[in-house]
Amino acid sequence: MSLVLQISTLLGAMCMFLYGMTLMSSGLQKAAGDKMRNILASMTSTRFKGILTGIIITALIQSSSGTTVMVVSMVNAGLLSLVNAIGVVMGSHIGTTVTAWLVALFGFSYDIATIAIPLVAIGFFLYNSRVNRNKNIGEFILGFSLLFLGLVTMKNSVPDLNQYPDTLALVQNLTSYGFFSVVIFTLIGTLITVILQASSAAMALTMVFVANGWINFEMAAAMVLGENIGTTITANLAAAVANYSAKRTALAHTVINCIGVALALILFSPLMSLIGTLVEAMGLPNPVVAFHDMHASIGDMSDELKQSMLFGVCCLHTIFNTANTVILVWFIPQIAKIVTKLVPTPKGKEDVYKLKFIQGGPLSTAELSLDEAKQEIIHFSEICYTAFSYVREAINEDDKHKFAKLREELTKYEDITDKMEYNIASYLNEVSQSEISERAAERIRMMYKVIGELESLGDSADAIGRILSRRNAYSNAFDEDKLKRLNNMLSLVDEAFKEMIENLSSPYVHLPDISASKDIEHNIDEVRNSLKEEHIVNIEENENYNYQLGIFYMDIVSELEKMGDFIINISEAQMLKAS
Repeated sequence: MSLVLQISTLLGAMCMFLYGMTLMSSGLQKAAGDKMRNILASMTSTRFKGILTGIIITALIQSSSGTTVMVVSMVNAGLLSLVNAIGVVMGSHIGTTVTAWLVALFGFSYDIATIAIPLVAIGFFLYNSRVNRNKNIGEFILGFSLLFLGLVTMKNSVPDLNQYPDTLALVQNLTSYGFFSVVIFTLIGTLITVILQASSAAMALTMVFVANGWINFEMAAAMVLGENIGTTITANLAAAVANYSAKRTALAHTVINCIGVALALILFSPLMSLIGTLVEAMGLPNPVVAFHDMHASIGDMSDELKQSMLFGVCCLHTIFNTANTVILVWFIPQIAKIVTKLVPTPKGKEDVYKLKFIQGGPLSTAELSLDEAKQEIIHFSEICYTAFSYVREAINEDDKHKFAKLREELTKYEDITDKMEYNIASYLNEVSQSEISERAAERIRMMYKVIGELESLGDSADAIGRILSRRNAYSNAFDEDKLKRLNNMLSLVDEAFKEMIENLSSPYVHLPDISASKDIEHNIDEVRNSLKEEHIVNIEENENYNYQLGIFYMDIVSELEKMGDFIINISEAQMLKAS
C-alpha cells in the first residue's frame, strides 16, 4: 500500500471515529436529553455536586466537549451560575477519561470489528424504527460501532516508519531534545485536538501512535497534556456568539486546563515516575523504561509492552484530570473572579432590541436549544411588562411634553416586540428542522403561540398610546372618576402580567397552577362589563356626558381587556407541557 493511500485511509478512519463519536453522543442526548438537562439543573447546587454531575454526564455521552458545550448553553440561558458551571466543567474532565480506558481495553486487545459489524445491523434496524426512543438508541449503537471500526482501521493503516527512513529520522529527531521535545509534543497534541475538535479522537490517535511505536511514552504523555488544552477550543467556539456569562464559562475551561498542564510540565519527571510505578503495580513493564530497553526499532514491540504503553497513557490521562480537579476545586471562586475580569460585564444599559439569550444558531440538541428559547421568551415577557408600565404612565400623564416622550416609548416597544417575535420564531423554525422528539415538537408549538400573544400585547400597548394621542388632539382629559376606574383595571392587568411571567418561568418539568391567573382574568372581564354598562347608562341618561371622551375611555378599557385575554392565553399555553 502506498504512503499516500495509507495516509488517506488513516484520515478516513479518523473521520469514521469522529462521526461515530458524534452519533453516539447525539443518540444518547436525544434519548435522555430531558433527564440529563434535569440532572444538570438540579444537581449543581454546590461545586462538589457539580463535579459529580460533570463526571456522570460525560461518562454517559462520552464527550467532555459535549458536556462543556451543554454547560455553556445553560449558562447562556441563565440556568446555571458561573461558579456551579465551573464545577461541572471540572467533572467533565474526569468523565472523559472513561473513553480512553474503553479504547485501551477493547480497541487494541480484542478484534472489536467482529462485534462492531453485527452491532451496525442492530443499530440500523433500530434507527429505522418509528419509535423515537428506539431510533435514538439505534443511533447510539451505530455510533458506537463506527467509533471502534474507525479505531481498528486507524490502527491498521498507520504506516510502518521502518519503510520510510526520512520520516523515521524526523520523528526520532523531534524526540531527542529532552524537555524541549516534551514542549514540542505538547504543542502537537494541542494542534491535533484543535483541528479535530474532539479530545477523545486526538487521544485515540495518540494511542495508535504509541501502540505502533512511532513515539515513546514521554512524548505520548506530552501529547495528552496538549490535548487537554486543545479540547477547550470547542467550548470557546460555542461561546463566541453567546453572552458574557457563557464566554466566562468557556474561558474558565481554558484557564483550568492551562494551569493543570503548566503544573504537569513543571513536575513532569516525578509524574512519569508515578505513572511507571502504577503500571508496574498492574503487572506490566514500566512504560517509561521498558520502551528504551526492549525494542530494537520503531514498530518492534511486544504485546506486553504495547499494553503497558496504552495503560500508561490512560493512567496519565486519569491522574492528570483527577488531580487537576482535586487541586483547583478549592480555587473555583478565584477562577471565577479571574475570568470575570478577563470578560467584563458590558458597560451601559443593554440594547433592548438585542436578543439576550439566543445569539447564534441552534445548539447540539433540540432540548438545549429550546431551553435558550424559553429564557428568551421570559425576557420577551419582561419587555412587554416594561411597555405596559409606559401605558400606565401615559394614561395618568397630563403634561403634553412628557406624554409625547411616553408615546415615543410605546411606539418603540411595539417595534421591539415585532422584531423579537420574528427572531424567536426564526430560531424555533431552525430548531424544528432537525430531528426532534414529540415532546420537543409540542414545546415548539406552545412557544409559537406564546410569542404571538406577546407580540399582540405590544400591539395593544401601542394602540392605547394612539387612543390617548387622539384624545389629546380633542383637548380632552379624563376626570378623576374615570382615572380611578382605569387605574383599578390597570392594577388587575399588572397582577395578570406578574402571574404570567411567573408561569413562564416555571421549570419545564413542573406544570404551573394558573388558577390565580384565571381569577384575575375573570375580574378584568367583570370590570370591563361593569364599565361598559355604566358607559351605556351615561349615554342614555346623562345629558352632560361627553360622548367623544367616553368613546376614547371605552376604547382603552377594551384594549386593557384584550391584554388580559392575551395574558391568560399565554398562561394556558403553558398547560400544553403536560399533554
